[in-house]
Amino acid sequence: MSEPATAPNRVAAVVYNPVKVDLDALREIVAREEQAAGWDTSVWFETSVDDPGQGATRDALDAGADMILAAGGDGTVRAVAEAIGDSQTPLALLPSGTGNLLARNLELTLEDLDRSVHDAFTGTDRRVDVATIEITRPDSTVARHSYVVMAGVGLDASMLQNTDDDLKKKVGWLAYVGAAVTSLKGRNHVRLQMSVDGAEPESVKAHTVIVGNCGSLQANVRLLPDAALDDGLLDVVVMRPENLVGWIQVLTKIVWENGVLSRTPFGRRFRTKDVRALEYVRGSTITVELSEPEQIELDGDGFGEATAFTTWVDHEHLVVRVPMAGPSGR
Repeated sequence: MSEPATAPNRVAAVVYNPVKVDLDALREIVAREEQAAGWDTSVWFETSVDDPGQGATRDALDAGADMILAAGGDGTVRAVAEAIGDSQTPLALLPSGTGNLLARNLELTLEDLDRSVHDAFTGTDRRVDVATIEITRPDSTVARHSYVVMAGVGLDASMLQNTDDDLKKKVGWLAYVGAAVTSLKGRNHVRLQMSVDGAEPESVKAHTVIVGNCGSLQANVRLLPDAALDDGLLDVVVMRPENLVGWIQVLTKIVWENGVLSRTPFGRRFRTKDVRALEYVRGSTITVELSEPEQIELDGDGFGEATAFTTWVDHEHLVVRVPMAGPSGR
């Protein structure tokens, strides 16, 4: 009797941003970890200005990749997640950018490439939500994208547009501070109609409106304290401070209540109610009609102007690799 055929070894694909990674070091670590885990030699796909990751990921899937390792910043991760689509191929994160927001919200290692690659090849799968957005442009065309962290209009998107990329490379998230000051000097209100889960639209005047699939930002700031990556809901924050008192309310709730009190069951008992300067809503589908074209951002990257958008959550649609449970994670 002939021996049964053995299953072929698995192969990973690395989709990498050459600006963000030390390619030689990454290749060495991947080669070591894939061999130790019994995987075949990984295949490599480079992103570019014209292809931030969607095309590279589709090529990787066409090549039969059993797992996609995304090595780059938030933009690379978003593009790879978008292209993975319905394939259910696991996504492993190799954080290499300024924000690394999905990795932060998954509580993954941020500054240890050896550990990140090891966890990719030896970890387990976790399902998380993905958000889809349809953006209506000023010329009435509609663009559809996915995002895994947040979408925003108003001060949030304007700040990103005004951020100096060279300064960002040198000082990281602190570059956003100067951009925020610049944005506040200009027209910094947006007017819109917002509907949640098909309810009657509400008129809103705000500095910024952010729709989040998860809640944590850099510097341990928890912008959306109740957001979770696998709850099937989108969390929305509307910021509309009108004066110094309003800004103090915003900072108090975000930095103190969200950042400190909300992190423990005991502390959550002392959270105050929403104030006009900072309002939260939740739903599975959010529709926004803007009074005039506004800049929009997805996962920290500008996506041009929008006159309207509808966004919804695809519950547990993305498979991500996380460390195996254990005291050391290794």
